[in-house]
Amino acid sequence: MAARNPDPGFWSGRRVLVTGHTGFKGAWLSLWLTRLGAQVTGFALAPETEPSLCTLAALADRADSRIGDVRDLAALSACVAETQPEIVLHLAAQALVRPSYSDPVGTYASNVMGTVHLLEAVRACPSVRAVVIVTSDKAYENREWVWAYREDEPMGGRDPYSNSKGCAELVTSAYRASFFGAGGHPARVASARAGNVIGGGDWSLDRLIPDMVRAFNRGEPVEIRSPGAVRPWQHVLEPLSGYLRLAEVLCEQDGARYAEGWNFGPSDEDCRPVSDVVAGLARGWGEGARWQLASGTHPHEATFLKVDASKARAHLGWDRRLRLSEALDWTGTWYRAQARGADAAALTYEQIARYEALAETEDKV
Repeated sequence: MAARNPDPGFWSGRRVLVTGHTGFKGAWLSLWLTRLGAQVTGFALAPETEPSLCTLAALADRADSRIGDVRDLAALSACVAETQPEIVLHLAAQALVRPSYSDPVGTYASNVMGTVHLLEAVRACPSVRAVVIVTSDKAYENREWVWAYREDEPMGGRDPYSNSKGCAELVTSAYRASFFGAGGHPARVASARAGNVIGGGDWSLDRLIPDMVRAFNRGEPVEIRSPGAVRPWQHVLEPLSGYLRLAEVLCEQDGARYAEGWNFGPSDEDCRPVSDVVAGLARGWGEGARWQLASGTHPHEATFLKVDASKARAHLGWDRRLRLSEALDWTGTWYRAQARGADAAALTYEQIARYEALAETEDKV
């Protein structure tokens, strides 16, 4: 089955709330939605990095950008009540493992209570038809085995970040069973667990690709903590296409059957060690790009992590379109072009269009 593009006929003119729109994934998603003609409202903290894709792409000129904190129930509820969204895509989170060790309270507040607050705000808003809660592949109880986790595996997490994402999944499940459907609020609520995403426009601290880009631009080797750690790498557009497709099917007449957890990850051959990703981007970058092993001790992070996206391929018509080598090429191309002065929004829209064209090409085969 060929991968399916988001349906412009579905999204055009539709009121959509994206929490976390100032972050890396949230900015890409919001820009894609504006391309599809949606009326986008974003609710998030101010951008945490300088530069940021949100700022460089002038997202505030393309969507209703509201600065707020999902830990503030009153502010989030007021935003939802005022904008009356039909679709809610919840991406706002503390999204990094290592900072969760230094601020576990803030991590749980954002990732767990932020999810509670979002669902509470939706409960009070009759316009909402579908909610996609984005968590993480790290939400699973990691047993360090070499095969991929399926949606029915138990939630868990050893570090505060991973554990908070597992908790967010449990919150979503409990709210869905208690307050949505079967005589409750009619909105369908699903969750999405994506693998490690890469792409242009990410300047997060303590994340692999941004750390590499910063080091390469300085002409220095990037320091790598765990070169043997295996992750399910994918371009940022891969899971975003899954989130959009999931929202679409939740709104179908039989959409209630999709109100559950979904994995969006690459094929097994693209679940590769960190060293492969570093070497791949360095080769494409050229100009003496290189890496070295970081010294010292570091907080625990999982060694093996893969997710099985068979269900999404079988039931959503979703599949990955880019191999890891292609995702790395697209990522390096974006950063190098932006560094030479290319417009960030234009670069992003160009890659979205190119990504959509891949599905159109598959349909003709």
